[in-house]
Amino acid sequence: MQPEISEGFLEKGIITMARMYAVDANAIALGVSALQLMESAGKALADMARAASPTRILVLSGKGNNGGDGMVAARYLQRGVRTDVCYLDAGKRSGTCEHQLSALNHCSVALHPFQCRDDIERMRSLFEKADVIIDALLGTGSAGPIKEPISSCIRLANESGAMIIAADVPTMGMRADCICAFHRAKTEGSTVVDIGIPLEAECYTGPGDLTLLPLRKRRDHKGAGGKVLVIGGGPYQGAPWLAGLGALRAGADIVRIASPIFEPIPDLIYERLSGDRVGEEHIEKLIELAGQSDVVVCGNGLGAESHSVIHRIAHSSKKAVIDADALRLPLPVAADETIYTPHAGEFTRITGIRLPDGSRERALAVKDAAIGGTVLLKGPTDIITDGTRVRFNRTGDSAMTVGGTGDVLAGIAGALFCHLPAFEAACIGAYVNGMAGQIAAAERGEGMLATDLVDRIPAVLFRGRSMHG
Repeated sequence: MQPEISEGFLEKGIITMARMYAVDANAIALGVSALQLMESAGKALADMARAASPTRILVLSGKGNNGGDGMVAARYLQRGVRTDVCYLDAGKRSGTCEHQLSALNHCSVALHPFQCRDDIERMRSLFEKADVIIDALLGTGSAGPIKEPISSCIRLANESGAMIIAADVPTMGMRADCICAFHRAKTEGSTVVDIGIPLEAECYTGPGDLTLLPLRKRRDHKGAGGKVLVIGGGPYQGAPWLAGLGALRAGADIVRIASPIFEPIPDLIYERLSGDRVGEEHIEKLIELAGQSDVVVCGNGLGAESHSVIHRIAHSSKKAVIDADALRLPLPVAADETIYTPHAGEFTRITGIRLPDGSRERALAVKDAAIGGTVLLKGPTDIITDGTRVRFNRTGDSAMTVGGTGDVLAGIAGALFCHLPAFEAACIGAYVNGMAGQIAAAERGEGMLATDLVDRIPAVLFRGRSMHG
């Protein structure tokens, strides 16, 4: 990785909980274990507490990873300061939290398990005597109303005269005099500490990005997975069908292909267009179909002569992926959000900008082009930008130069776009398309086909996921 890529394209400000979870997962995939991250977080938390020159510290630990951070802090604080750890001893702890509790059993700290409100009341003196309280009760993954015995912990901590330091985020309802935020701030007023997450975990796509895709619900009805319309074909008959298959394999429930050319693929719904190419006479029908769809994918195999039709249809689409022959001026724009998926030549065609060779220089050029929407520039290293954020994707294989892989990518992006904002859909689409290509190339080598790639999409996108609700 080029250092200037990561340093120059790090995002700033508050990070969402979902995005931070993805970055953590990317870091773990890059070889930094969850225990390493927790160790760094706990050490930073201990350093902040020790800076207050306390004589007595109380650590309040829950049963998740946030609780584990607090336990690590207690281990570092065991010398030179009286340290008490009150930890929730009800329900299952996370594996890393259990690991840290086992280590604390061999440290010079006082452990106080609690299971109910009465247990907390018996520990009242610990709250009253503490100079510093470390709040590691509930972290970024907590949800729902606060219940006992946590609510009693919050009440006694708030009533105390201690300085309260929150681990990453304050527990809801608890005051925080300081917030020790790990890697990025999740709330205003935080002090950010570095815990050793590789910059690449945030600047490049990775398996953690897949966690942003919402889980399907068991009671979902047909169509809940998304409805995608692909408009294309005529001069090049296979392209729209490859895009449609990509969308199906990426989770869309209903995929319609509006094209003058029919291919006998029973999983895809064919919307017949008369003649040999998409024309003005089809506009009314296409507008109706676009209105019935969550996302419209335009341009695959279309040819140059149908561009005016796509330009009009795009405005009637809520969301659109503009690919291939639809990447012409005037640039089609959807009503809500648009994803553009050019390669370097198509980017030059719509902007007049000839792209430089370096990834950093390319990224700056694409970001500054200000064409609106989200751009997924295809290449050896894909570049995704919404004009503000930039992300890189380096999954893929040289065998993907075979025709049709870009059409599959447009379909994948279209399916993801049914459930995600444009930037996230484009990032995950690029990652999944490249990973599927790598798997197919490992099996087929230079004889890989775009249809081989299609069949590998579910293994990348859905393995390990389950329904809920």
